[in-house]
Amino acid sequence: MKADIHHDPDQKRSSPVHQDIWQKLKQHTDARIALGRAGCSVPTKPLLSFQYDHAQAKDAVLHELNVHDLQQAFSAMHLDMIVVHSQATDKAIYLKRPDLGRILDDEYALNLSQLGEGKSYDVAIVIGDGLSARAIEENAVKLVAELQRLFQAEQWSLAPIVVAKGSRVALGDQVAERLHAKMLVMLIGERPGLSSPDSLGIYYTWQAKSGCHDAMRNCISNVRPAGLPIPIAAQRLMTLMKKSQQLGLSGVHLKDEHEVETIASDGAQQSLFLLPERDA
Repeated sequence: MKADIHHDPDQKRSSPVHQDIWQKLKQHTDARIALGRAGCSVPTKPLLSFQYDHAQAKDAVLHELNVHDLQQAFSAMHLDMIVVHSQATDKAIYLKRPDLGRILDDEYALNLSQLGEGKSYDVAIVIGDGLSARAIEENAVKLVAELQRLFQAEQWSLAPIVVAKGSRVALGDQVAERLHAKMLVMLIGERPGLSSPDSLGIYYTWQAKSGCHDAMRNCISNVRPAGLPIPIAAQRLMTLMKKSQQLGLSGVHLKDEHEVETIASDGAQQSLFLLPERDA
């Protein structure tokens, strides 16, 4: 004789998803932690989130830079803008041949040489699409506006803004050399992570020229709303540039000693030294 089994209709069924005990840590990071599990796999929601973020990162790499909108934005700021191309003529070649992304197309190289003939500037800003045109579209104009204000306070002359398509970091050296600029600020879309498809990198070089190597540059990375805020990134760059002028160099011998005001747990203000970024 089978025993009668009575089910309580008010009794809640246990969830098939097991939450991770580190769940509270998720509010402090974009890292993929405490995903939980459903059987031997991850739950559907974090799986779909991973696929979405992967698609955004891929789109950031393949997206073509909207030069027209940049032109309008800089025009409103009363800044001249020039568009140049590397020898990587399309995205497929750019991804397969990084070396071509470091070399100016011959026609654009000649045009820049003619433009810079008989002139000199304190600063040249070069904006490269790099591996995330989205990072440029969302952050570059705001960063340039902040830098323009800081440069004017120092009475530094600024060359026309150069937007470089199909660009790697070293392309900026050739631009600065042809414009006769003492200081090069290269803004470029960084390789997107699964939580950072909009990350912009800043590379600074003193007296940049063809043949400069990575140890001669300083890098400030992860500039974006969810990373390093634009005002702080601009302040860090200015600290580097001022010290660079004093020492006549950049790169591994130029250390980032910028301080940021923070609020301690007791409400008192204190200064925080930012650790130097890894050089490019």
